[in-house]
Amino acid sequence: MFSLRNKAAIVTGAASGIGAAIAESFARAGARVYVTDCNEAGAEAMARRIEEQGGQARLAVADVTSEAQCQALAARVLSENDDRCDVLVNNAGVGHVGTILTTEPADLERLWQVNLKGAYYLSRAVLPAMIRRRAGSIVNLASIAGVTGMEARFAYVVTKHAVVGLTRAMAMDHGQTGVRINCICPGRVQTPFVDARLKEYGDPADYLKQMVAPHALKRMAQPWEIAAAAVYLASDESAFVTGSAMLVDGGYTAGK
Repeated sequence: MFSLRNKAAIVTGAASGIGAAIAESFARAGARVYVTDCNEAGAEAMARRIEEQGGQARLAVADVTSEAQCQALAARVLSENDDRCDVLVNNAGVGHVGTILTTEPADLERLWQVNLKGAYYLSRAVLPAMIRRRAGSIVNLASIAGVTGMEARFAYVVTKHAVVGLTRAMAMDHGQTGVRINCICPGRVQTPFVDARLKEYGDPADYLKQMVAPHALKRMAQPWEIAAAAVYLASDESAFVTGSAMLVDGGYTAGK
C-alpha cells in the first residue's frame, strides 16, 4: 500500500460513497483524515468507523459552497497540524438529469456551486500553506463526463469538464512550487446514491444493464477502486504526476 503516514488530509463529501471510501482508505494508509461533509450525522458515523478501525479521523462539518466555511475548515486543519495540510480531496459533488432545454438556471447554478466552486474555494484556502512548505497534493473528483459527452447530463458534463480544466490550469500555474494537482475521472460507480436511483425505475435490472453496458469490463466500479487511485495520487510515490485526468473507468472511454 502507498503510504500516507503522518499526512493531514481533507476529504469532502466523505459521509458516503466514493468520499467515504477515500477517507477510509486514507486512514488505513496512515493519514489523519478530516471527514468533511454537510451531512453531520453521516460524517460523524464515518469518522467513528475509521477510529474503531484504529485510524485517525476528525469530524469536519462544512458546506463547500460557502467560501467562509471553506476558509474556516482550512484554518482549523492548519492550526491543528503545524501549518500543514498535506492532501486535499475535492470529492463533494451533485448531479442532474436534463438537456440544456430542461435544465433551469437554478439547476446549473447548484451544480456549478458544488462541483466547481467548492473545489475552487478549498483549493484557494489550502494552497498557500502547501506552497510555503513546497509540498502537497490536491486531488479533484471529475468524471468520465469531464472528458466526453453524455446524453441528458448537460449541467453535470459542463461542470465536470470545468473540474478537469481547473485541475490542468492549477497544475501548470503551480508546478514549480512542489504542489501537485490531479483529478480522477471515474466511470459509473455503484454507490448508495446509484442504488437508490436504480429502485426508481420500473425494471431496475434492465436499467442496471444499460448503465454497465458502455464499460469494457461490463460492470460498475466499487467505491474502493476509485479510492485506490486517490491514495496513489496523494502519496509521495506519484511525485512525477501532475495535471493528470486519471481515467478509472472500466474501459468506458476506450471505444470513444
